[in-house]
Amino acid sequence: MSELNSIALKILSNGKGILAADESTATMTKRLESVKVPSTPENRLSFRQTLFSAKSMSSCIGGVILYDETIKQKTSNNKKIPDLINSVNSIPGIKVDTGAKVLAGSPDEKITEGLDGLRDRLKEYYKLGARFTKWRGVYNIAEKYPSKLAINSNAHALARYAALVQECNMVPIVEPEVLMDGKHSAKDCLIKTSEVIKKCFDELILHKIDLTGVILKPNMILAGSASNKKIDGDEVAKLTIDCLKNSVPSEVPGIAFLSGGQSEIEATENLNLINKKNNTNFIMSYSYGRALQQSALKYWSKNINDIESAQKVFNHRAQMNTLAAQGKWSKELENQ
Repeated sequence: MSELNSIALKILSNGKGILAADESTATMTKRLESVKVPSTPENRLSFRQTLFSAKSMSSCIGGVILYDETIKQKTSNNKKIPDLINSVNSIPGIKVDTGAKVLAGSPDEKITEGLDGLRDRLKEYYKLGARFTKWRGVYNIAEKYPSKLAINSNAHALARYAALVQECNMVPIVEPEVLMDGKHSAKDCLIKTSEVIKKCFDELILHKIDLTGVILKPNMILAGSASNKKIDGDEVAKLTIDCLKNSVPSEVPGIAFLSGGQSEIEATENLNLINKKNNTNFIMSYSYGRALQQSALKYWSKNINDIESAQKVFNHRAQMNTLAAQGKWSKELENQ
């Protein structure tokens, strides 16, 4: 077992998942303002520290994706954030892309940037304690989209990113997100997501990536948010597993789903159904942002000094998702 493989397995084994706390300052500002809390560096740190020091971290969260600001911050007790995460037996990670920008040649689509200077940034993040990274490519479904240009360009960027990350002895999370936005059917989502993931792995193989040291972070197969052809959770699970079986090489140790536009309960329920039907060798877990944090954020915003109550809400969501990652969740548990 390679060192990278052992890191990937430690992050995702035994129902553990990933807390995506890598919101940019702009995104975090929107989240905080939505619950009427001023977005200051102190408040952003305070909320994240509340999550990172919660009881469920050691039993449910195998890794935390941080943002550049957060990985360099210290807690109120003067402890470095990566040290706090390590102390609860979780692994610090870092988002390293610099965002999705307009794709030249196809202005309705996006290409993710951030390769310039990445090798040096990765060395710095490794010294700060990061042992895995994340890069997100984003694709929209419409009549002509995603185009071959968007699929190929983003796959190439993801592969170049992954090669630099593994060179620096860290595990790359590869996140090709086909967005829920739109009127498309689940079948369209299946076709396009399969095409996107296959192209990503073609490029990863071309760039000599050790696939045993990669985590894939894909979307589930869902109908578009504006579609009138919604499918139930059993169908979501079936199509998602079919997609991954046909698109992902068997060497990949684990898959950590993004929640996309799903509600907290939908994200948990669909993950549970996927694991009940999982007939692959892949660990299928979660890498959730809003679907782990939203209820806790609302609770915390009522009194930012009542840390214990906010942590209880977060602990519940983390525990529910860890049960779902083992196919052991049920709706009844939500009310206990």
